[in-house]
Amino acid sequence: MKKLFGTDGVRGIANIEPMTAETALALGRAAAHIFKVNDKRHQIVIGKDTRLSGYMIENALAAGICSMGVDVLLVGPLPTPGISFITSSMRADAGVVISASHNPFQDNGIKFFSRDGFKLPDSAELEMEELISGKKINALRPTAQEVGKAFRIDDAQGRYIVYLKHTFPKELTLDGLKMVVDCANGAAYKIAPAVFSELGAEVIKRGVNPNGININANCGALYPEVVQKIVLKTKADVGIALDGDSDRVIFIDEKGEVVDGDKIMAICAIDMLKNKTLKNNTLVATTMSNLGLDKAITKAGGIVVRADVGDRYVVEKMRNIGSNFGGEQSGHLIFLDHSTTGDGILSALQVLSIMIRSGKKLSELAKCMTTYPQVLKNLRVKKKPAISNIKGLKPILTDVESKLGDDGRLLVRYSGTEPLLRVMIEGENKKKINEYVDEIVAHITKEIGEDA
Repeated sequence: MKKLFGTDGVRGIANIEPMTAETALALGRAAAHIFKVNDKRHQIVIGKDTRLSGYMIENALAAGICSMGVDVLLVGPLPTPGISFITSSMRADAGVVISASHNPFQDNGIKFFSRDGFKLPDSAELEMEELISGKKINALRPTAQEVGKAFRIDDAQGRYIVYLKHTFPKELTLDGLKMVVDCANGAAYKIAPAVFSELGAEVIKRGVNPNGININANCGALYPEVVQKIVLKTKADVGIALDGDSDRVIFIDEKGEVVDGDKIMAICAIDMLKNKTLKNNTLVATTMSNLGLDKAITKAGGIVVRADVGDRYVVEKMRNIGSNFGGEQSGHLIFLDHSTTGDGILSALQVLSIMIRSGKKLSELAKCMTTYPQVLKNLRVKKKPAISNIKGLKPILTDVESKLGDDGRLLVRYSGTEPLLRVMIEGENKKKINEYVDEIVAHITKEIGEDA
């Protein structure tokens, strides 16, 4: 079992274990060791979002990597998918992202990409943990000219902007399109407005003044209501809200309505089915995606395969079954023909191209999917015992699933990044599913308590 790594890297409150300079240095040393596969000079890319603690963790990681005889390429603030791109583009041995994504500024995280731009499998993360805990890496200390160096890559943002624009059809422009872009005061604060404006859009910018502590604060994907108001006030054609590291996106249509990741997946997958570009006619979603998505894709002639929650697990499933498109309800969208991970800006460009080619507004396109009522409640917990071990819970879950039948779904799972237990139910009758969720939450609260 992994102790440091969660669903998406190592994450926690900055300057408290495991997100300390000491652990970051140890992770840097372990990463450098496992990515040294031959005798050539090795390089690891390090990028970050705009959090204040990024400076501390960046320097500690760089010190750990250099101490193992590996060079560091520093790119500064850059979206998570941008680090993936730069890593593979520069033929580096690995990439490291310092970000806690949508979490508040006091949190931070560390996640790794392999040389091909994909997130690490569980086995590699476990190997890194064993190297740190076993301390056998301490005996491996290069000296003299074998110690690594650090270099700053000044044009990383420009390279990434050019790459993103190349994913948009060359025969199309965004001329005449008015769009609201909220960058969450995060890693995309310069890049996203530049991409859309250079393609011809009139961009109304928000969340583009990071100060180290305002990332995700009343802005971005967590607060789409802000963009909703601006879209209506300015009569914009579309709004997009990115999260702190810009690996996911929430869309707002011209009527000011949120179009979540499930509906965006339906729009894109149906368009790909129509154009025969969806490999194996298969969309990969997660256990959190709405049942309405399955219905919409089946009607269009495709199938939905579900993966565990987390974009890395979506990507793993896609690669295993040969699909080229997948994502999450939360707005992680993975277009494997273009990228190895979720990319909010790239995803927005793909949706905008469908709008332009079809001549339809986003609200019209979103009608392709009918959302089933869904109730989700999060219970903050002090511990995470196996769900199957929670006394008396199994018969309650079995009874609820029986009542839901084929027109509903039940999911009880722990968050991989926070001390939360999530209870989600979908069904045709919202009043009933609310009652079911309340019953389950009340029982779990009684058995394992709630961390107030």
